[in-house]
Amino acid sequence: MIFSKTDKPALILIDIQKGFDNIDYWGGERNNPNAEENAAEILKLWRENGFPIFHIQHCSSNPNSLLNENNSGNEFKDLVKPNEDETVIKKNVNSAFIGTNLKEQLDQAKIKTLVILGLTTDHCVSTTTRMAGNFGYEVFVVSDATATFNKKGVDGQNFSAELIHDTALASLNEEFASVVTTSFIKQNLL
Repeated sequence: MIFSKTDKPALILIDIQKGFDNIDYWGGERNNPNAEENAAEILKLWRENGFPIFHIQHCSSNPNSLLNENNSGNEFKDLVKPNEDETVIKKNVNSAFIGTNLKEQLDQAKIKTLVILGLTTDHCVSTTTRMAGNFGYEVFVVSDATATFNKKGVDGQNFSAELIHDTALASLNEEFASVVTTSFIKQNLL
């Protein structure tokens, strides 16, 4: 088994916030409609096992952003709302490590293994995963507990949310992290 209490794997839930419910605002198409349910299932397992949990909250400095702290879209989605005793780390860039004390908290707790999930695959999940891998953590990204939106290419072509998601994960896998599924996490939890 990969995940055990002695290893103290940390769950990093990235930007699972209400503002991402406005699919039109982010591009008009989203993949993995069950990502939040899978994230909630993993969060429940982490709570039951007493593993460390870090909720990352994007607080956009753009006052018009749905993720600005003055907007209700900044709130965590109800399915994964932090408990009072769980750590919340606020960020305003793509990486959960920049401008925060996430690395210091992980290192102080002697955490070496991270399980990362959340929104969006190609932005904050990818950037945080790349930095975590570069810092030397053993990183697992949960493919079906992450999601993203479609993107317009430089020539105006539309790239589907699934394509963006798949290519983002392919770029991470076996270089910065191991890309796994919710069922893999459940099967490998002691």
